[in-house]
Amino acid sequence: MSETRATTNAGPTPDDAEVRKTLEEAARIVGPDRVLLPEEGARPGLLGPNTSVFRSRRMNGVVRPATVEQVREVVAAFGRTPEAGSLHAISTGRNWGLGSHEPAQDDVVVLDLRDLDRIRTLDLDGGWAVIEPGVTQGVLSQRLADTGRMVNVTVSAAATSVIGNALDRGVGLRQQRVDDLIGLEVALPGGELVHVGWWPDADRTTPVYPHGLGPSALPLFLQSNLGVVTAAVVRLLPRPEALRLVRLGFRPAELGRVTDLLRRWVGQGLTRGVPRVYDPAAAASYGGRDGEFLVHICVDGTPGAVGALVAEIVAGAHGSGLFTDVAHEEATDTSRPDHAVAALVERAYAGDPDVTDALFEAKLGQSADQVDERVGFLFFLPLLPFDARAVERADGLLGRVREETGVRCSATLHLLGPDLIDCVVALKFDRDSGEGARQAHRALELMYRWYGEAGFLPYRLDIDHAHRMDDFAVDPNALALTRKLKNVIDPNNAIAAGRYR
Repeated sequence: MSETRATTNAGPTPDDAEVRKTLEEAARIVGPDRVLLPEEGARPGLLGPNTSVFRSRRMNGVVRPATVEQVREVVAAFGRTPEAGSLHAISTGRNWGLGSHEPAQDDVVVLDLRDLDRIRTLDLDGGWAVIEPGVTQGVLSQRLADTGRMVNVTVSAAATSVIGNALDRGVGLRQQRVDDLIGLEVALPGGELVHVGWWPDADRTTPVYPHGLGPSALPLFLQSNLGVVTAAVVRLLPRPEALRLVRLGFRPAELGRVTDLLRRWVGQGLTRGVPRVYDPAAAASYGGRDGEFLVHICVDGTPGAVGALVAEIVAGAHGSGLFTDVAHEEATDTSRPDHAVAALVERAYAGDPDVTDALFEAKLGQSADQVDERVGFLFFLPLLPFDARAVERADGLLGRVREETGVRCSATLHLLGPDLIDCVVALKFDRDSGEGARQAHRALELMYRWYGEAGFLPYRLDIDHAHRMDDFAVDPNALALTRKLKNVIDPNNAIAAGRYR
């Protein structure tokens, strides 16, 4: 398995006495029952195993605040001196495949925000909600049931944080989740609590516009180590009057030509939401035919528009001669063999993440609470141009990785627009087999190398590859600028040392 390399700008080594003193202050702030300290010689793995079998980092402790004011005070305490070390904030700790609850480096204190779980405000007319980091997509979607609004959900478990995923630039079924963020409440190391972007004002009603006047500070806190987000204003999308899932199957030899056709459909607005293309390994979980790719296309709007667009897509699919299967009634026709899975996918596009996690558990073989203990799982997340040659090359690289390591990865393409694809590569392995874990991590290393050489750069990094920020920077001067901002806002390196630093 890979080992964490030393990172630049990681800050000074914490002083044990200063760490103890600051943790004692944190205990006074949140209460001693909300501070977990390691036993002597048992610092690694303080929060238990992680599904990716990354090396467990040494943790100086875990602090679990119950209120925003407690977060602000704890962050300020760690921000006073560099010798106190850094805080690594987690929402629900389910950053699966990328590190789960683990920080990027050793000797930090984990700030566990799962108990900040209030939905503070729902404005259905305005289309927004103010929520805290512990609010899950399952809870928020249930609050929106039977309303005209829905949340942009992912295909992960219902008990995953909306804010945590959005801040790390996750992708939902409707759009990229960064586009859901309208405003953020942030605790800064200097002790301030600030609101960036748009924030509701009790004294006056203002248009919901996240960019404001002048430079916008909101993007500074995405994949950021500048502060701790304690709440966010998130968009609530209009619930469509009608929605239909179109499923298309095709053979691997047609990948390039299908890519060109899908790009035309996306560019011409025949589909809304995020269409998904599953390679044969990923398609197996969704009822795809053995050895074939599977496409999910969401069509929604008024009933008349949905009918017309589905007819256009189905006619185009048949006319192209590229597809072995063209279907659009599985979700509603209970006699169809793939009805159950199609209905779950259609519901997810309509904002329902399935609080029973039926599809999630079918894919991983375990409940959400057991993933970190029982499942071996890694993610690699590169971006691709929406181009037939690029998609074919990326698919070929997966085959090359399989030939080199024996690890068969599954890939899902999220079609984010007419020019951009998010490629989600999942590596599932037997965590009880040391060789299985070793080969999976070797495959991950090869993907970072080979996809990077091809120009297919990742948009999220796991904790063992935080050091690759420098390698993937488009302009070193831009990276230097963010580090200058870090030195101004967080001079004592109190927040997330080593993570997207």
